[in-house]
Amino acid sequence: MFGERIYNFSAGPSMLPLPVLEQAQESLLNWNGSGMSVMEMSHRSSSFDSIFQDAQEKLRALLRVPDTHEILFLQGGATTQFAMVPLNLMGEAGRADYALTGNFSTKAYEEAQKYGACSVAASSAGENHTYIPAQEELQLDGGASYFHYCANNTIYGTEWQYVPETGAVPLVCDMSSNILSRPIDVGRYGLIYAGAQKNMAPAGLTVVILRRALAGHARKDTPVMLDYAVQIKGGSMYNTPPCWCIYILGLVLQWLTDLGGLEEMERRNGEKAALLYDYLDESRLFHGTARPEARSRMNVTFRTADKDLDAQFAKEAAAAGLSNLKGHRLVGGMRASIYNAMPMEGVLALRDFMARFEKEHI
Repeated sequence: MFGERIYNFSAGPSMLPLPVLEQAQESLLNWNGSGMSVMEMSHRSSSFDSIFQDAQEKLRALLRVPDTHEILFLQGGATTQFAMVPLNLMGEAGRADYALTGNFSTKAYEEAQKYGACSVAASSAGENHTYIPAQEELQLDGGASYFHYCANNTIYGTEWQYVPETGAVPLVCDMSSNILSRPIDVGRYGLIYAGAQKNMAPAGLTVVILRRALAGHARKDTPVMLDYAVQIKGGSMYNTPPCWCIYILGLVLQWLTDLGGLEEMERRNGEKAALLYDYLDESRLFHGTARPEARSRMNVTFRTADKDLDAQFAKEAAAAGLSNLKGHRLVGGMRASIYNAMPMEGVLALRDFMARFEKEHI
């Protein structure tokens, strides 16, 4: 526990930075002297427009988004993008490559098959998604409309440590669980999408960063809300956007900027992950489930050799103020999600609790 708050290791919705929550609380009833909450504002008002533009500008600056790319603030979660991407990028007769390295990339592939010909460029399913395929293992279609992959796999605890080389084929990436955790070269991507509830804001906002030239080629039967060109033309406001989430995103982006940007965030995340993995590598009770070369810096998955002991660990950890450590139902075990907002103190508290638990059960 820290103060009255727990250390929340949930995979999402996840914890937000405490300074952000405090600032939001301070302005909850009266934002910037407006006499109202952001949750009550018209999305067409000058007050909200300033909030919206500020969040976009801060995101563009932090990620160094080039002028060739649009930033959209949408709804529907990353799951809606599973359909939106093929509807817009495959067009009427296109085809696409998918790398299947976890639950969500597989779901994206299954959804995309409704709209065109999709090929499996690589799959780690045979090894229970414990690794990331190497570049030379990718079976690429040079005529594909795009190549899709999920940068970080929350359930299995793996993360791509490289950006795939796909030649002229646009890269499409689901970065829901590791966006803003380190610098990226946005210009290499045709499209990046991310649900906000891991590293950016509360659930309800989806960020899409799209190379402008890829918009405007949607299938004729694409629903208007799922057409990137419509959303670009409407400035992400074809309908009412998730105003409160966009406001919180702006506060998170300012918090990141004040910390020193994504380079500093990468350093911190590396230290947090190393602390847990170093312990797991030495432990006689716990072991990590992902291969070392593919380990995620955001979601550390581990277990003992006994399911009952895993359950006991998660229960006792929760009682000690270390919440949501139970692994996903698909894989069991434990999972510590240590996104940007998780302080080093929380990771140290978890490591120390694991050490005490191990001493009691070895």
